[in-house]
Amino acid sequence: MTKDVLISVEGLHFSSEEVPGKVEVINAGNYYKEDDYHCVMYEEAMEGFDQVTENLIRFKDGAAYLQKKGIINVDMQFEENRKNTSCYTTPFGDVMLGITTTSVSISEQEDQIVLDVDYELDANYERLADCKIRIRVCPKESGTIAF
Repeated sequence: MTKDVLISVEGLHFSSEEVPGKVEVINAGNYYKEDDYHCVMYEEAMEGFDQVTENLIRFKDGAAYLQKKGIINVDMQFEENRKNTSCYTTPFGDVMLGITTTSVSISEQEDQIVLDVDYELDANYERLADCKIRIRVCPKESGTIAF
């Protein structure tokens, strides 16, 4: 995998609503490998704010870690069969998150790495939803994220 990459972060949330909530964001970023971890760094903008949020995702089979610094601040831990808590800090206030991860898996190909995470999300100690995140990392020169 090359250093310059495209990153697709796709989230799906299943709650009591009939239609699942789906969000997808694609950004340019950097990829590197450190110890046994795949590492992806990218910046994201938040509408209405000049400051960006720097994101670092570190992952391997069984565990993924997301760190956001900037307009949003959080350290999220996704470890199979564990519940972790974290304070999610935004310009509008703080939310205590509970993340109970059921699975973290990686699929590696020559031109793509895919991270899939399934978890249950609590906010301020109330269950919100069952969630799935899929992160795809592809070389930037390919010009597209393979689906």
